[in-house]
Amino acid sequence: MKQIRKTYKDLNPELLLAEIREFVVAMGMKITSSKQETYLLPDDSANFGTRGTLVFANADGSKKECLRVHIVGSITEETKLLIDVENDCFEEEKLASLQQDVDFIFGSRESRRD
Repeated sequence: MKQIRKTYKDLNPELLLAEIREFVVAMGMKITSSKQETYLLPDDSANFGTRGTLVFANADGSKKECLRVHIVGSITEETKLLIDVENDCFEEEKLASLQQDVDFIFGSRESRRD
């Protein structure tokens, strides 16, 4: 298994979740699980945090989990992205393409490379 970690500043986690969903579906993967939750942050009653999870499998009917995406953050704080990749069902070329797309769209918001 391979893992990708990124941290962003001033980025809406819901936007990041939506864009990654679109990128991966366009690669021929299907969503097998999708969850998004919003939480009130304890230090600011006007600010919310978002937690999202996406799970993908190949569109060939297989139920094997190939990619799991975790996003946690808020618009005014950091947003963290964690992608777990199963090497045997998500090709290295697709992973490189996904990373290039994410970096092109959100690279200017990345606060540090993990």
